[in-house]
Amino acid sequence: MQNDTLVKQDILKTKVMGHRGAALLAPENTLASIRAAADVGATWVEIDVYLIAEGGLIIFHDDSLDRCTNGSGVTREARPTEVAELDAGSWFSDAFAGEKVPTLLEALECIQSLNLGLNLEIKHDSADVENIVPAVMAMLRDHWEDNNKLMISSFNLAALELCYEIDPQRYLAPLYEEIPDDWQEQLAGIEAYSLNCDYSRLTEAQARAVKAAGYKLLCYTANDPQKVEAHWEWGMDAVITDDPTKFAFLSE
Repeated sequence: MQNDTLVKQDILKTKVMGHRGAALLAPENTLASIRAAADVGATWVEIDVYLIAEGGLIIFHDDSLDRCTNGSGVTREARPTEVAELDAGSWFSDAFAGEKVPTLLEALECIQSLNLGLNLEIKHDSADVENIVPAVMAMLRDHWEDNNKLMISSFNLAALELCYEIDPQRYLAPLYEEIPDDWQEQLAGIEAYSLNCDYSRLTEAQARAVKAAGYKLLCYTANDPQKVEAHWEWGMDAVITDDPTKFAFLSE
């Protein structure tokens, strides 16, 4: 069970969260994608923060620049000045030609200007979490105003453990493809707010156990409402989707 000494409010006031902004409506992880999610009524978005050279923090998903920009090479090795010159929209459609890879700061400012909630995923597969987490947490401390509109998620449990060490008041969400047997121990160790997992691998027993333990349950990445019909009955609190319009019927 969650530690009663730290009371986490019920901050998730939506059943639909845009994935990488709204990745089927605009180029993923761009300001255009964030705005597209807001335009169709989403009130929360999920985006990825990635560490690059010189300590830069950008909104990006892949280890390589190739798929979502006109650049190439290893994302981690790219310099901020180089990334700033990239076109992150033309690959999606000509309508988004010239769209940039946002910095974390640019994304935070955009999201808050739209009055959206943010699920910020820390994309970091390495053990050296001290290279990204303190910088991300400092940026959030200085530039994000409402803690009740912020969730920090990651597949990297060590990253979330460091987030918790730096600021235990943050709403943390471990990400899983396959939920491990010791998930409850992992969530309790960081006083997590939610468990975020792959909808296609989630079982009813797992879902009900997560809810019984007192956690929120978010499932990614569902773009067909029929495929998660049962998940709502199991207790799923929100769906993370590339196209929020598919779930517009759930909007309050």
